[in-house]
Amino acid sequence: MSLPLPILYHDDHLIAVHKPAGLLVHRSPLARGESEFLLQRLRDQIGQRVYPVHRLDRPTSGVIVFALSSGIAQRLNVAFTERRVDKRYLAVVRGVGPDSDRLDSPLREEDGSRPKAEMPAMEATTLVQRLDSVELPVSVDRYPQARYSLMAVQPLTGRRHQIRRHLSGRGYPIIGDAKHGKGNHNRFFREQLDCPRLLLAAVGLAFDHPLSDERLTLTCPLDATMTELFARFGWNAHLPRAGSIFRETSTP
Repeated sequence: MSLPLPILYHDDHLIAVHKPAGLLVHRSPLARGESEFLLQRLRDQIGQRVYPVHRLDRPTSGVIVFALSSGIAQRLNVAFTERRVDKRYLAVVRGVGPDSDRLDSPLREEDGSRPKAEMPAMEATTLVQRLDSVELPVSVDRYPQARYSLMAVQPLTGRRHQIRRHLSGRGYPIIGDAKHGKGNHNRFFREQLDCPRLLLAAVGLAFDHPLSDERLTLTCPLDATMTELFARFGWNAHLPRAGSIFRETSTP
């Protein structure tokens, strides 16, 4: 039996939970044969219908919001579409990432409806900042040491796999990314560091509440796998505080 989903925020209009890595948000033609979905689990847990307003990739963990009515869902969908939602992620990447950078490479859709080369390139922007790094005395690649970085990531657009593709294209693939990453580093983390998952977590979300217009900021803790890795690498100072929530008046 699955454990209850950790609830980060809940009122009469919306609910935010911590999505575990490896769980699909809802049914998808790209994942036929799956029987467990976040939407159904949350609906059963709270005993009422929930409405998705944004998505997280299956291997990504972290904060995700659902509306509790179709009207609220419509308002939140508009906020996401108009980019009035601030998102913050933490990612562990190969190499020493840039101090800060703006990644503006256009991306083609990867929805499986037709070959990616036939899809139009769409604008995509991601802000990244290196928070910390570590050097391990092991030869994973062609160098005698292996270096990894902790990156704070803010996507300004919402293309599929945007963060994973932008960081990989810049030369800093996320650890655990089977599609856009490096197999030898993924294998090292899986076999030697007990990290079998994609090391990408949605740790912050801020938006105007659809009824009060107050700014609602949600933060999400990391799961046990990433928390233990941060302790091993000496990155505890960067752990997001569990369930810290505050509101402030939104300014025009």
